[in-house]
Amino acid sequence: MLKIARENLPALFAAIADTAALYLPIRKGAVNYAQWSDGADVDLDTLKTIASPKDFFLPQSETLYTAALAGNKIQLEAEPFVDEPFVVFGVKGCDVRGIEILDKVYLSDPVDRFYEARREKGTIVSMACAEPQATCFCKSFGVDAANPAGDVVTWMADGNLFWEAQTEKGKKLTEMLSNLLTSAERSPVSSQQKDIRQKIDTLPYSVGLPLDQFKSERLLELFDAPQWDSLYRTCLACGTCTFICPTCQCYDIKDFNTGTCVKRYRCWDSCMYSDFTLMAHGNPRKTQKERFRQRFMHKLVYYPDKNDGEYSCVGCGRCVNKCPASLNIVKVIKSLGVNADV
Repeated sequence: MLKIARENLPALFAAIADTAALYLPIRKGAVNYAQWSDGADVDLDTLKTIASPKDFFLPQSETLYTAALAGNKIQLEAEPFVDEPFVVFGVKGCDVRGIEILDKVYLSDPVDRFYEARREKGTIVSMACAEPQATCFCKSFGVDAANPAGDVVTWMADGNLFWEAQTEKGKKLTEMLSNLLTSAERSPVSSQQKDIRQKIDTLPYSVGLPLDQFKSERLLELFDAPQWDSLYRTCLACGTCTFICPTCQCYDIKDFNTGTCVKRYRCWDSCMYSDFTLMAHGNPRKTQKERFRQRFMHKLVYYPDKNDGEYSCVGCGRCVNKCPASLNIVKVIKSLGVNADV
């Protein structure tokens, strides 16, 4: 295990930025990921950025190819894949798991080459959650906030950033920073891990969620549950939950006429919108109840049925924080749970 004093982190950031684009939680009013530059207001103490870092691997909007007229023929030019290395620093355990869930979607056959290129060029430096919040429930979905995954895992304790490489990409980055990192005892990290886990066990949503009910053999029973009739009614169909979610993966493909060419691009979409999956014959989900149900059935039943029981939720709590109608996956789980309080 290695460490660096907290006051020396600007030098660490500068060294990383010399070899790759570096993205960190940066305060510009709110705290979100942005590219680091000298003087940036880095905030590693805020537990969760407003948006998850999935944008670095699945951008909110990206051009796929350009079509232009060349005489009487159409000339197509494919958008090049990402070819420059980048580092995303300070990613919490829930958000790392979110990227792993996206991997199962975009790296399975047929592989999404745009996503694959970003995953190959991107290095994730994760950070343990020193102060988990009441809206966190990552433990319910198997995420250890005290020991997150990542190419490099870090902990902030005793005025130092503790550093441990986990993958070949992580080891390569560590070697480039060897002049800034010094050997460290594990005891401060072990002490913090114990403290984090104790705090998580006291959080209101962290334990006791009745997830065992969400099994594929109960699909029709869950699909037809009468609770959906009341759950969806306050939903505004604003899509906030899907856009801040680390695991939502749906997109649309559209064309934009620039006047000289047409750019075909894809952009995030939301199953909560009335025109989601709209086809020539209409929309297969015509009511907000159907769209609301689709979102949670996918996360809790459809996705795990195809991915060895792994849920498409990481318990980050962003939907608990941000839904303007106070709807979230915890409320849905408890409402559908046997003998659960609604």
